Amino acid sequence: MSEDNGETGITAPDDVPRHEMRPRRRTAPGAAPGTLVSDPTAPKPRLRLMTFGPDHFTETDIVGVEALTGRIGKAGVNWIDVVGLGDAGVITRLGEMFGLHRLALEDVLHVHQRPKVEEYGDGLFIVFRLLDSQAREPSEQVSLFLCPGTVITFQEHAGDSFDHVRARLRHGRGLIRTRGADYLTYALLDSVIDHYFPVLEAYDDLLDDLTETVLREPKESIVRDLHRIKRELFNLRRIVWASREMLNNLMRTDAAVMAPETRPYLRDCYDHCVQLMDMLEMQREVTASLFDIYLSSLSNRLNEIMKVLTMIATIFIPLSFIAGLYGMNFDTKASPWNMPELHWTLGYPFALALMAGTAVGLVFWFRKRGWLGGRQQRRHRVRRAPRRAP
Repeated sequence: MSEDNGETGITAPDDVPRHEMRPRRRTAPGAAPGTLVSDPTAPKPRLRLMTFGPDHFTETDIVGVEALTGRIGKAGVNWIDVVGLGDAGVITRLGEMFGLHRLALEDVLHVHQRPKVEEYGDGLFIVFRLLDSQAREPSEQVSLFLCPGTVITFQEHAGDSFDHVRARLRHGRGLIRTRGADYLTYALLDSVIDHYFPVLEAYDDLLDDLTETVLREPKESIVRDLHRIKRELFNLRRIVWASREMLNNLMRTDAAVMAPETRPYLRDCYDHCVQLMDMLEMQREVTASLFDIYLSSLSNRLNEIMKVLTMIATIFIPLSFIAGLYGMNFDTKASPWNMPELHWTLGYPFALALMAGTAVGLVFWFRKRGWLGGRQQRRHRVRRAPRRAP
């Protein structure tokens, strides 16, 4: 996979070919920087404007970029949420209206970016990725422009983890309506990072189930599951690692749009990323140890099978010797020592009893040695140290 594809998911669909999940650049090689090419299969953009302040809040669905003219409030904070990237013309007109850099707009349409933060003029361009514990597709890219008094977000599809942020804005809960656009940016980033935890917790449950399966009944399909989980955890680690670097750069930026009062909140979000990295490292170690446990379980099962077969062969070796000995053609008339028991009345029962006694004796000896059934428990005497005189 490409290094910056950002692909992950709890369970990727088995019916989707892997080549369809790889990132594809739509700009031709050698195209001019800032060339905007949209995916024709992507949904068309839908715009929503939220304008809020300490004592007011409005939410409006916008039809066309031109409808934003006159609706952008001078007092308070404006959040323009764009869902769908199927029309490069809409992205271009938004960029012209708010002075967004063409290179950043190109990254908006190329939806396989790693989480990052870049400074353009008096604003910031931030890329991060959405994860969903129920998703059966790669992660979704969200691009955010932090401008003075305005936040613009671009999403690939409808449905995100921002519902709690929208609810806080609508009902005026917390500090979000009393702060600026930088605090809204933090709230969006914090909401995304918090939704990473259920994803990793789902992997914890999956690894626990696989551990029990490996210990109880190792199957060949477990190897495929472990390889898939290992690949997905690797992709998750790249996303979380890049998100941590992005938050670290965002805390240290000198851009005027990021107020000093917001940096402690970003530091808390950065700490959440560190916790996620610890969880991912632990899960990767558990996955690697499951491979070793699986191989050890297979080796133990093979050893048990070989032990049983060896015991069976060991039991039948003396029986085969006895049966072969009595199956030899001896002439008792030539010598009295040539199988005199052939003329005994109980000669045949004696041979069967000899073989049965040999088999039972071997089984009893195997069990006594601990090779058959439970091992012999040896009692160890605890040697107490001599008492010292006071």
